Amino acid sequence: RSAACGPHPPWRHTAPICLAMISIAAAFPSFAGPSSAAALPARASAASPLKCLKMDVPPVFSEVEDAVALPDPADFNPNTFAQTLPGISAPLGFFDPAGFCSNENGADGAATEGKVRFYREVEVKHGRIAMLAALGFPIAEQFHPLFATDDAPSFSAFQQTPLQTFWPAVVFVIAIVEVFSVIPAFVDPNVEGWAIKSDHVAGDYGFDPLGIKPADAAGLAEMQTKELNNGRLAMIAIAGMVAQEGVTGAKLF
Repeated sequence: RSAACGPHPPWRHTAPICLAMISIAAAFPSFAGPSSAAALPARASAASPLKCLKMDVPPVFSEVEDAVALPDPADFNPNTFAQTLPGISAPLGFFDPAGFCSNENGADGAATEGKVRFYREVEVKHGRIAMLAALGFPIAEQFHPLFATDDAPSFSAFQQTPLQTFWPAVVFVIAIVEVFSVIPAFVDPNVEGWAIKSDHVAGDYGFDPLGIKPADAAGLAEMQTKELNNGRLAMIAIAGMVAQEGVTGAKLF
Protein backbone atom coordinates (compact mmCIF):
# COMPACT_ATOMS: atom_id res chain seq x y z
CA ARG A 1 0.00 0.00 0.00
CA SER A 2 1.48 3.33 -1.02
CA ALA A 3 1.52 6.23 1.41
CA ALA A 4 0.53 8.55 -1.43
CA CYS A 5 -2.84 6.83 -1.67
CA GLY A 6 -3.97 7.67 1.93
CA PRO A 7 -4.12 5.64 5.12
CA HIS A 8 -7.20 3.51 4.35
CA PRO A 9 -8.23 4.20 0.73
CA PRO A 10 -10.98 2.29 -0.95
CA TRP A 11 -9.00 0.70 -3.78
CA ARG A 12 -12.03 0.70 -6.01
CA HIS A 13 -12.01 4.49 -6.32
CA THR A 14 -8.44 5.58 -5.61
CA ALA A 15 -6.37 3.00 -7.57
CA PRO A 16 -6.63 4.89 -10.90
CA ILE A 17 -5.62 8.16 -9.17
CA CYS A 18 -2.68 6.50 -7.44
CA LEU A 19 -1.55 4.89 -10.69
CA ALA A 20 -1.70 8.25 -12.46
CA MET A 21 0.33 9.97 -9.74
CA ILE A 22 3.00 7.28 -9.75
CA SER A 23 3.13 7.24 -13.57
CA ILE A 24 3.68 11.00 -13.66
CA ALA A 25 6.40 10.79 -11.00
CA ALA A 26 8.15 8.00 -12.89
CA ALA A 27 7.91 9.80 -16.24
CA PHE A 28 9.67 12.95 -15.05
CA PRO A 29 13.18 12.46 -13.63
CA SER A 30 13.00 15.84 -11.90
CA PHE A 31 10.78 14.28 -9.24
CA ALA A 32 13.58 11.89 -8.28
CA GLY A 33 15.97 12.87 -5.49
CA PRO A 34 19.61 11.83 -5.14
CA SER A 35 18.75 8.72 -3.17
CA SER A 36 15.08 8.28 -3.83
CA ALA A 37 13.42 5.23 -5.31
CA ALA A 38 10.60 5.43 -7.85
CA ALA A 39 7.57 3.29 -7.19
CA LEU A 40 6.22 1.68 -10.34
CA PRO A 41 2.86 -0.07 -10.41
CA ALA A 42 3.18 -3.79 -10.85
CA ARG A 43 -0.44 -4.85 -10.63
CA ALA A 44 -3.61 -3.24 -9.36
CA SER A 45 -7.17 -4.36 -9.28
CA ALA A 46 -10.35 -3.47 -7.47
CA ALA A 47 -10.18 -6.55 -5.27
CA SER A 48 -6.46 -6.71 -4.47
CA PRO A 49 -4.07 -4.23 -2.81
CA LEU A 50 -1.76 -2.11 -4.95
CA LYS A 51 1.72 -3.62 -5.29
CA CYS A 52 4.64 -1.34 -6.12
CA LEU A 53 8.03 -2.27 -7.54
CA LYS A 54 10.98 -0.25 -6.25
CA MET A 55 13.95 0.49 -8.47
CA ASP A 56 16.98 2.70 -8.05
CA VAL A 57 16.95 6.01 -9.93
CA PRO A 58 20.22 7.90 -10.52
CA PRO A 59 20.43 11.39 -9.05
CA VAL A 60 19.11 14.19 -11.21
CA PHE A 61 22.18 16.36 -10.69
CA SER A 62 25.30 14.24 -10.98
CA GLU A 63 28.87 15.35 -11.55
CA VAL A 64 30.10 14.89 -15.12
CA GLU A 65 33.79 14.21 -15.52
CA ASP A 66 34.44 16.10 -18.76
CA ALA A 67 37.99 17.19 -17.96
CA VAL A 68 40.70 14.89 -19.21
CA ALA A 69 43.82 14.90 -17.10
CA LEU A 70 46.92 15.83 -19.07
CA PRO A 71 50.17 14.02 -18.36
CA ASP A 72 52.58 15.66 -15.99
CA PRO A 73 54.71 18.13 -18.02
CA ALA A 74 57.73 17.02 -16.02
CA ASP A 75 57.49 13.59 -17.65
CA PHE A 76 57.65 15.04 -21.18
CA ASN A 77 60.52 16.88 -22.82
CA PRO A 78 59.30 18.69 -25.97
CA ASN A 79 62.85 19.38 -27.14
CA THR A 80 63.74 15.70 -27.06
CA PHE A 81 60.45 14.74 -28.69
CA ALA A 82 60.89 17.27 -31.51
CA GLN A 83 64.28 15.76 -32.34
CA THR A 84 62.63 12.38 -32.98
CA LEU A 85 60.52 13.84 -35.79
CA PRO A 86 61.58 14.01 -39.46
CA GLY A 87 63.03 17.23 -40.86
CA ILE A 88 66.41 17.37 -39.11
CA SER A 89 69.31 17.42 -41.53
CA ALA A 90 72.80 18.86 -41.92
CA PRO A 91 74.28 21.41 -41.73
CA LEU A 92 71.89 23.05 -39.23
CA GLY A 93 70.67 19.90 -37.51
CA PHE A 94 67.95 20.62 -34.96
CA PHE A 95 67.22 24.33 -35.49
CA ASP A 96 64.84 26.04 -33.06
CA PRO A 97 66.30 29.47 -32.21
CA ALA A 98 62.93 30.87 -31.08
CA GLY A 99 62.47 28.04 -28.58
CA PHE A 100 59.02 26.95 -29.74
CA CYS A 101 59.83 23.39 -28.69
CA SER A 102 61.59 24.35 -25.50
CA ASN A 103 60.67 22.88 -22.14
CA GLU A 104 61.11 26.28 -20.48
CA ASN A 105 60.46 28.95 -23.10
CA GLY A 106 57.74 27.65 -25.40
CA ALA A 107 55.32 29.90 -27.25
CA ASP A 108 52.74 29.38 -24.47
CA GLY A 109 55.09 28.31 -21.73
CA ALA A 110 56.34 24.75 -21.71
CA ALA A 111 55.49 23.13 -25.04
CA THR A 112 53.39 19.95 -24.89
CA GLU A 113 53.36 17.04 -27.31
CA GLY A 114 50.15 18.36 -28.85
CA LYS A 115 51.76 21.77 -29.40
CA VAL A 116 54.85 20.30 -31.02
CA ARG A 117 52.65 18.23 -33.34
CA PHE A 118 50.65 21.36 -34.14
CA TYR A 119 53.82 23.26 -35.10
CA ARG A 120 54.84 20.40 -37.38
CA GLU A 121 51.38 20.26 -38.98
CA VAL A 122 51.56 23.99 -39.66
CA GLU A 123 55.05 23.72 -41.12
CA VAL A 124 54.10 20.91 -43.48
CA LYS A 125 51.00 22.72 -44.71
CA HIS A 126 52.72 26.05 -45.23
CA GLY A 127 55.58 24.31 -47.00
CA ARG A 128 53.22 22.63 -49.44
CA ILE A 129 51.37 25.86 -50.14
CA ALA A 130 54.66 27.70 -50.64
CA MET A 131 55.87 25.06 -53.13
CA LEU A 132 52.71 25.54 -55.18
CA ALA A 133 53.01 29.33 -54.92
CA ALA A 134 56.70 29.38 -55.86
CA LEU A 135 55.82 27.41 -58.98
CA GLY A 136 52.65 29.25 -59.93
CA PHE A 137 53.88 32.77 -59.19
CA PRO A 138 56.34 33.04 -62.12
CA ILE A 139 54.41 30.74 -64.48
CA ALA A 140 51.19 32.78 -64.19
CA GLU A 141 53.09 35.83 -65.43
CA GLN A 142 53.77 33.99 -68.69
CA PHE A 143 50.68 31.85 -69.06
CA HIS A 144 47.41 31.38 -67.21
CA PRO A 145 44.79 28.82 -68.30
CA LEU A 146 41.81 30.84 -67.00
CA PHE A 147 42.67 34.55 -66.96
CA ALA A 148 44.89 36.79 -69.03
CA THR A 149 47.49 37.60 -66.40
CA ASP A 150 50.57 37.37 -68.62
CA ASP A 151 50.65 41.14 -68.98
CA ALA A 152 50.76 41.88 -65.24
CA PRO A 153 53.05 40.93 -62.38
CA SER A 154 51.65 38.22 -60.15
CA PHE A 155 52.01 40.63 -57.23
CA SER A 156 49.27 42.90 -58.65
CA ALA A 157 47.39 40.45 -60.90
CA PHE A 158 44.69 40.00 -58.27
CA GLN A 159 43.57 43.64 -58.68
CA GLN A 160 43.88 43.69 -62.48
CA THR A 161 42.03 40.51 -63.46
CA PRO A 162 38.71 38.73 -62.68
CA LEU A 163 40.52 36.88 -59.88
CA GLN A 164 38.68 39.09 -57.39
CA THR A 165 35.36 37.52 -58.34
CA PHE A 166 36.89 34.05 -58.61
CA TRP A 167 38.62 34.14 -55.22
CA PRO A 168 35.52 33.47 -53.02
CA ALA A 169 35.12 30.10 -54.73
CA VAL A 170 38.78 29.30 -53.97
CA VAL A 171 38.28 30.21 -50.31
CA PHE A 172 35.18 28.00 -50.17
CA VAL A 173 37.12 25.02 -51.53
CA ILE A 174 39.94 25.66 -49.06
CA ALA A 175 37.41 25.75 -46.20
CA ILE A 176 36.04 22.34 -47.20
CA VAL A 177 39.52 20.85 -47.22
CA GLU A 178 40.27 22.35 -43.79
CA VAL A 179 37.05 21.10 -42.21
CA PHE A 180 37.34 17.52 -43.40
CA SER A 181 41.11 17.07 -43.13
CA VAL A 182 42.81 19.00 -40.36
CA ILE A 183 40.08 20.02 -37.91
CA PRO A 184 39.29 16.41 -36.86
CA ALA A 185 42.97 15.99 -35.95
CA PHE A 186 42.79 18.70 -33.28
CA VAL A 187 42.57 17.89 -29.59
CA ASP A 188 39.35 18.96 -27.86
CA PRO A 189 39.88 22.72 -27.30
CA ASN A 190 38.32 22.35 -23.83
CA VAL A 191 41.28 20.12 -22.95
CA GLU A 192 44.10 21.92 -24.79
CA GLY A 193 43.91 24.62 -27.42
CA TRP A 194 45.83 24.46 -30.70
CA ALA A 195 47.07 20.93 -30.16
CA ILE A 196 47.13 17.91 -32.48
CA LYS A 197 46.21 14.39 -31.41
CA SER A 198 49.08 12.01 -30.83
CA ASP A 199 47.74 9.45 -33.32
CA HIS A 200 47.70 11.93 -36.22
CA VAL A 201 50.59 11.89 -38.69
CA ALA A 202 51.49 15.41 -39.80
CA GLY A 203 50.39 16.09 -43.36
CA ASP A 204 48.82 12.67 -43.86
CA TYR A 205 45.33 13.23 -45.29
CA GLY A 206 45.05 9.88 -47.03
CA PHE A 207 45.75 11.46 -50.44
CA ASP A 208 48.37 9.58 -52.42
CA PRO A 209 47.03 9.11 -55.97
CA LEU A 210 50.47 8.19 -57.39
CA GLY A 211 51.25 5.70 -54.64
CA ILE A 212 54.68 7.18 -53.86
CA LYS A 213 54.39 6.88 -50.08
CA PRO A 214 57.07 4.43 -48.87
CA ALA A 215 55.87 1.38 -46.99
CA ASP A 216 58.82 1.21 -44.59
CA ALA A 217 59.33 3.64 -41.70
CA ALA A 218 62.88 4.64 -42.70
CA GLY A 219 61.88 5.45 -46.28
CA LEU A 220 58.86 7.42 -45.07
CA ALA A 221 60.99 9.47 -42.65
CA GLU A 222 63.47 10.24 -45.44
CA MET A 223 60.70 11.38 -47.80
CA GLN A 224 59.12 13.52 -45.09
CA THR A 225 62.48 15.18 -44.44
CA LYS A 226 62.87 15.96 -48.15
CA GLU A 227 59.36 17.41 -48.29
CA LEU A 228 60.00 19.58 -45.25
CA ASN A 229 63.31 20.89 -46.61
CA ASN A 230 61.78 21.68 -50.00
CA GLY A 231 58.85 23.37 -48.28
CA ARG A 232 61.17 25.48 -46.13
CA LEU A 233 63.12 26.58 -49.19
CA ALA A 234 59.87 27.36 -51.04
CA MET A 235 58.63 29.55 -48.16
CA ILE A 236 61.81 31.61 -48.36
CA ALA A 237 61.60 31.69 -52.18
CA ILE A 238 58.01 32.89 -52.44
CA ALA A 239 58.67 35.54 -49.79
CA GLY A 240 61.58 36.81 -51.90
CA MET A 241 59.50 36.84 -55.10
CA VAL A 242 56.70 38.83 -53.49
CA ALA A 243 59.14 41.28 -51.96
CA GLN A 244 60.96 41.80 -55.25
CA GLU A 245 57.82 42.50 -57.25
CA GLY A 246 56.46 44.71 -54.48
CA VAL A 247 59.56 46.88 -54.61
CA THR A 248 60.20 46.91 -58.38
CA GLY A 249 56.59 46.74 -59.60
CA ALA A 250 57.80 44.55 -62.49
CA LYS A 251 57.52 40.89 -63.36
CA LEU A 252 60.21 38.45 -62.32
CA PHE A 253 61.08 37.55 -65.93
